[in-house]
Amino acid sequence: MKTQRIGAWIAFAIGAIYFLVPLIGTFEFSLRMRRGEYSFDAYRVVFSDPNFQATFGYSTILGLMTIVFGVLLVVPTAYWIRLRLPHLRPIVEFITLMPLVIPAIVIVFGYLRIYNSSSILPFTGSRRMTDLLLMFGYVTLSLPYMYRAVDTAMRAIDVRTLTEAAESLGAGWPTILFKVIFPNVLSGVLSGAFITFAIVIGEFTLASLLNRPAFGPYLQLVGANRAYEPSALAVISFAITWFSMALIQLVSRLNKFKVPSV
Repeated sequence: MKTQRIGAWIAFAIGAIYFLVPLIGTFEFSLRMRRGEYSFDAYRVVFSDPNFQATFGYSTILGLMTIVFGVLLVVPTAYWIRLRLPHLRPIVEFITLMPLVIPAIVIVFGYLRIYNSSSILPFTGSRRMTDLLLMFGYVTLSLPYMYRAVDTAMRAIDVRTLTEAAESLGAGWPTILFKVIFPNVLSGVLSGAFITFAIVIGEFTLASLLNRPAFGPYLQLVGANRAYEPSALAVISFAITWFSMALIQLVSRLNKFKVPSV
């Protein structure tokens, strides 16, 4: 047992060094913008850049829209499959895994071929419609994570018993879904939401090929034309991702089974 414990700590230390040393090096380089001393000038330049503010705000809004649409799509689907259509679970799981197999560039080219300005549904004919198409693309990319997070939370509760109890009290389907089921799978919903937000903030391919002012293309543009600011942006992006992961852990620990109220 002692040997296994030492081996586990050695493996943990190697993994920590593998991930932390490049991050520390990137952070240290981002502080060298002022010659001969360390400073946060690169971060000051990044945060004061109007393009940073505009692109980050755009991606944040689009991320929130993606989360709302994804939750409205996934939660009823996972609930209905678990309650009434369990034989369709393998098919739905296969469909939700497809975005992990199909590259994002293939997805966006498919969107452009089907929803171009000359098609029946011209999503690329205006900026607002293109934003909507980009949101649908983000929902597709985040579908594997959102569905599995919600489905895992569904498995932790007795969906059938909760539904029958709510029906016996006279609750309708909207009440059952949003006041009984949704509070009990909140940890899964929030986990999927944080992962979705991290995906939207760092995604490059869809936004670039759809020519939208998102944060991912901004990261690439700064990285190609500047020296210290890309390192600062890399640290900021890493911090956003790990903040989202920390919130997932916090929500998972604080979430408790809630007595349904109808």
